[in-house]
Parts: sequence; C-alpha cells; structure tokens
Amino acid sequence: MRKALTAINYFFVRQIRQIISSHTKVPNRKRSFGDRCLLMAKQQRTRLYILRRCVCMLLCWHDHSIHD
Repeated sequence: MRKALTAINYFFVRQIRQIISSHTKVPNRKRSFGDRCLLMAKQQRTRLYILRRCVCMLLCWHDHSIHD
C-alpha cells in the first residue's frame, strides 16, 4: 500500500513541476495588464484543480488501495 501511495505522490509532484516550469518562462515582450490578469487566473485555476485532485486522492485512497 505504501508503494502505491509513493507512486501516486511522485506522479502529482511531477505534474506540479511541469505546470510551474511552463508558467515561469520569461517572455520576450512586456505583457499588458489584461494578459497578466488572465495568466494569474489560469494559474490559480490550475492550482485549485491540483489541490482538488490531491484532496480527493487523500479522501478516497482506501477505496482503491492495493493489499500486499
């Protein structure tokens, strides 16, 4: 069971790192205020999605646990 949770945690950490690295690239031009607001809204939506998935995983982990 611990191995399954470790694999799931590794998967989520890898996803979070990919999302963060894709959003932290420095643009060549200066962004307008509207573009910055849209980018921040998209990032917040992404963070809430990840948080929701993690909470769901933690609440429901016993439903799909693998018994050794």
